[in-house]
Amino acid sequence: MTETIEPFTVQVPPALLDDLRDRLRRTRWPDAEPVADWSQGVPLAYLRDLCTYWAESYDWPARQRLLNRFPQYRTTIDGLGVHFLHVPSPHPDAMPLVLTHGWPGSVVEFLDVIEPLTDPVAHGGDARDAFSVVVPSLPGYGWSDRPTRTGWGVDAIAAAWVELMSRLGYDRFGAQGGDWGSTVTRALADAFPDRLTGIHLNMVTVRPDRDGDLTDAEQRALDRLAEHREQGTGYSTQQATRPQTLGYGLTDSPAGQLGWILEKFATWADCGGDPVGVLGADRLLDNAMLYWVPGTAASSARLYWESFRREAWPPTAVPMGAAIFPHEIFTPSRRWAEKAFTDIRRWSELPSGGHFAAFEQPQVFVEEVRAFFRTVR
Repeated sequence: MTETIEPFTVQVPPALLDDLRDRLRRTRWPDAEPVADWSQGVPLAYLRDLCTYWAESYDWPARQRLLNRFPQYRTTIDGLGVHFLHVPSPHPDAMPLVLTHGWPGSVVEFLDVIEPLTDPVAHGGDARDAFSVVVPSLPGYGWSDRPTRTGWGVDAIAAAWVELMSRLGYDRFGAQGGDWGSTVTRALADAFPDRLTGIHLNMVTVRPDRDGDLTDAEQRALDRLAEHREQGTGYSTQQATRPQTLGYGLTDSPAGQLGWILEKFATWADCGGDPVGVLGADRLLDNAMLYWVPGTAASSARLYWESFRREAWPPTAVPMGAAIFPHEIFTPSRRWAEKAFTDIRRWSELPSGGHFAAFEQPQVFVEEVRAFFRTVR
């Protein structure tokens, strides 16, 4: 097994961009929804407007330069090429930190937090809060390879992250994640507790405790979870059972790929149903490009097939911190979480923000990560 780490630069061929614009211009659109909201999915006019911008105005070369300002690499782990950003801190005592994204996200979620985390002094902070940051693309996502065999669930990914950090010279490190990144981070704590200084999550998935009286916040969390299970889980059922079938349409149609993931930004972000207005068309399309360009509709969905039937973990004693954003899919109470995490050092319930914490609230995200890891430095 080679342990070579090779520099990587994102360079999308012009011909692929021409093909993207051509496909967008030739999209065969369905009829409009007979409702005045998002209850049947992404409204036709909303998606058409964003696709028109994608085809006619979106400047990928400029966006590509923003991504390429950070050092990127690839290395092969267990036969699979892993793409990652690695930004060492200029401060000598910085803590290594791996940030893991989920679906339908990508490494672009973290672009606004890397510099404040690695060089806090340059952003009004304290050198004692510095991190050397590693941001991998999940297997089957972005410019990581697409697995050609089964077995790449969250446990295998956690083992790969440990190997990656070892190759970079980091014996102990912190881990942070949301969505699948939260699950991978939990897998790290379960299998490799001695390698971790601590874990920080912005999505905390634990079993609700319905015994005794519920607080108002706990009842609201259960109500939102019930609504999600009734109205919002069709995507995960499809991806967990028949990801290959889904992949044909999404890989062939950029409008289809964008619509599939845009719905989740509209529903899970704290954006009042207007992800373009709150997050910006360019940032949303940056993320979509990391699915469209490498053609990862099916391979990214397979993570659900690989991991949804995994058994629950036992409680972890690794120091843990949580940032609970109010528009998250599930907002557990600390009381519920204490059964799964026996050493909670920081528990923050924030006033705004949703599922894509670093993307939506980068300043708050940075402050929360700094504050938690101060307790374990």
